[in-house]
Amino acid sequence: MERSNAWLKYDKDEMKKVDKLCDDYRKFLNHGKTERECVKQITERAKKEGYRNLEDVIKNGETLKCGDKVYAVHMKKTMILFTVGEEPLENGMNILGAHIDSPRMDVKQNPLYEDTDFAYLDTHYYGGIKKYQWVTLPLAIHGVVAKKDGTVVEIVIGEDEKDPVVGVTDLLIHLAGEQMDKKAAKVIEGEQLDILVGSRPLKGKKEEKEQVKANLLKILDKKYGIEEEDFLSAELEIVPAGKAREAGIDASMIMAYGQDDKVCAYTSMIAEFNTKHPKKTSCCLLVDKEEIGSVGATGMQSHFFENTVAELMDRMGEYQELKLRRCLTNSKMLSSDVSAAFDPNFAGNFEKKNAAYFGRGMVFNKFTGSRGKSGSNDANAEYLGQIRKIMDDADVSFQTAELGKVDIGGGGTIAYILSLYGMEVVDCGVAVLNMHAPWELTSKADIYETEKGYEAFLINA
Repeated sequence: MERSNAWLKYDKDEMKKVDKLCDDYRKFLNHGKTERECVKQITERAKKEGYRNLEDVIKNGETLKCGDKVYAVHMKKTMILFTVGEEPLENGMNILGAHIDSPRMDVKQNPLYEDTDFAYLDTHYYGGIKKYQWVTLPLAIHGVVAKKDGTVVEIVIGEDEKDPVVGVTDLLIHLAGEQMDKKAAKVIEGEQLDILVGSRPLKGKKEEKEQVKANLLKILDKKYGIEEEDFLSAELEIVPAGKAREAGIDASMIMAYGQDDKVCAYTSMIAEFNTKHPKKTSCCLLVDKEEIGSVGATGMQSHFFENTVAELMDRMGEYQELKLRRCLTNSKMLSSDVSAAFDPNFAGNFEKKNAAYFGRGMVFNKFTGSRGKSGSNDANAEYLGQIRKIMDDADVSFQTAELGKVDIGGGGTIAYILSLYGMEVVDCGVAVLNMHAPWELTSKADIYETEKGYEAFLINA
């Protein structure tokens, strides 16, 4: 059951649609390297599309009806978009759920130090990474610093062409004999991922023991009005510096940081925006903390989603606890997350009949997990049958896959958490090469087909 390559079916007009979507996608990536930045720009886009803040609707005592569009944001890191459908919410929603956090390095709370005339920021890596991939790269600092007076300072260093970049150093090959004998997991240790941020001492302060550090603090105070103590209440993320780029001589791919899972977040957002008059209420759920287990107040395990649906029902005059439970149980969801693309250079890690391939469309994973499907939501056959019909009727190119060979590894998504409500859920998204690396690759055709598939789901599920 080999699937055909989606590129082969496009005429000139559809090729223009592919390029237009992917050009906008690259802009989205460039302005959304962190979860806060994603929420900020999605909120701005949603307002332009006619979405209102659900919080304002509640405060003003307004009611909602079929066709209304609202959004809700929690702690500036997770958000939900709704388009109210014709049917009562009790009948369920059609949900697209993606995550907007990505593997990176986070600056520690007491990070700044000087050693041998170098100034560093100490970090703690976030999510599953190959640590050796993050050295000798131009890196940028994104995030916020919350001061005691309540002001919050936004920081982005390393993205503008005039900005300096930062980075992690590595041992020169001439002295790396012992290092090269280590296992890959130990070549670079977590505590070696400290960011080199300066080497110029502050003049006129000979009595100052750490003059390079002092100079850095002077610069931070002048530019941002922050002092060393302010690091205690800061959230600063270290990410690859630079813009998303077209990749391949044929420009058929996108190379960028954070495509797991912003490629599915973006396509879910666009599909939601394009869904104007759904029968069932459509929902685009974008969450944080998936890369570390979906924990915390902004992760999928929090009650933000359930609480927001309850508020939505209340504004529609439908709220009852039993109706809320029925709504969640009767809903259907695509857990919008990426899948591992087959890489011929590492063919031995894949089972070719059940692998995802570039250019063959969106990918459905009936199950994820590891060690005998542990930790997986295993979608029902009947649900997959319905999904197949929706995709075929909409001429969406799709494929099915597993995450590598049975005993090789595995992974998880937010699917199992939503399935706890009793709703139908299946994982699906875009195939990615170099997943969790600083620079990931996706196929333009797969991005286009996934947006089409998400849109068809919201309208017809």
